[in-house]
Amino acid sequence: MSDTDPASTGPKPRSVAWQTAVTVLQEAEPPFIPQGAHAMTLVVAYPPGDPGTPPHRHSGPAFGYVLEGEMLFELEGEPERVVRAGEVFWEPGGDVIHYQDGNNRDDMPLRFTVTMLCEPGQPMLTLVDDQELAQRGDRRAPRPS
Repeated sequence: MSDTDPASTGPKPRSVAWQTAVTVLQEAEPPFIPQGAHAMTLVVAYPPGDPGTPPHRHSGPAFGYVLEGEMLFELEGEPERVVRAGEVFWEPGGDVIHYQDGNNRDDMPLRFTVTMLCEPGQPMLTLVDDQELAQRGDRRAPRPS
């Protein structure tokens, strides 16, 4: 495609939409990025009422956006919260336990996208066993009753 319009005598004006096309949804300063990290972006889809992944951790930071539904999100040391469609979340990765990422609704699916910076040679996520959960119970924020 040519930058000139055959019906005119000069170059076609370039759009300036790019100047206002960006909306910042979140900014974060993760505590670390693993040496030699690689990025992985995926879409996660849970049916209505699904509890999601059991407690786990990631080797590096993760940044996400809820596409549809509502996620019940809980990280170690933070109270659980609901993240709705159009909202973002992030977690630092490393030693922090990610307790919940399940579907908060039993009448609609949950879909979210997440980009993770993974440590080479390490799994995307590692499940946390019951013994470690018990040992670190004092690090979990009080839960609503």
